[in-house]
Amino acid sequence: MRTGKEGNIRKVFSTDQILELDHAIEISEDIIGDHFKISTSQWKRYRYDIKSLRDLQEAEITDEAFAQILRYAQHPNIRMRGSEWGEYFKICLQDHVILRAMETQPDLLFLPFMVYIITHELIHVVRFARFVQSFYASERERLQEEAVVHSLTQDLLSRIKLSGMKETLHFFSKVVQMEIFLG
Repeated sequence: MRTGKEGNIRKVFSTDQILELDHAIEISEDIIGDHFKISTSQWKRYRYDIKSLRDLQEAEITDEAFAQILRYAQHPNIRMRGSEWGEYFKICLQDHVILRAMETQPDLLFLPFMVYIITHELIHVVRFARFVQSFYASERERLQEEAVVHSLTQDLLSRIKLSGMKETLHFFSKVVQMEIFLG
């Protein structure tokens, strides 16, 4: 548990949920790799981290979205040579928002729910890194990007066999925006 500014309690993922999150990341990276033709070695070009609430700074926390993507000129913990490209994205999962949504929808399972969120966020990362979409887009462009990514996520995940994915896809078919971008 973490306490917010207003004293509200923010639930964090359990140890078992963190293990499922790790599995969700593996599944999502495979799906994205297959779709965008990214080999295992090429994934290293996409500098990103996925962190849950317990590992976030206060400025990386929101109570209004499932995730928050932050863009940095370079990874804060890796020293780069001047000639190296260093763009780095941090996907900040908002455990408390995710868990709250799941509590209101008892037919949702954690693993497929996280596969959806991670797949969606990684599509954004790939599109930003490949300059298909600007991270610093206008509000109108962001809404268009969200519609594209939402549709692609739904399409990709409708093809996989994972218990609970049907219910997750139905839940997210009604969600318009699920993250905030901060740079």
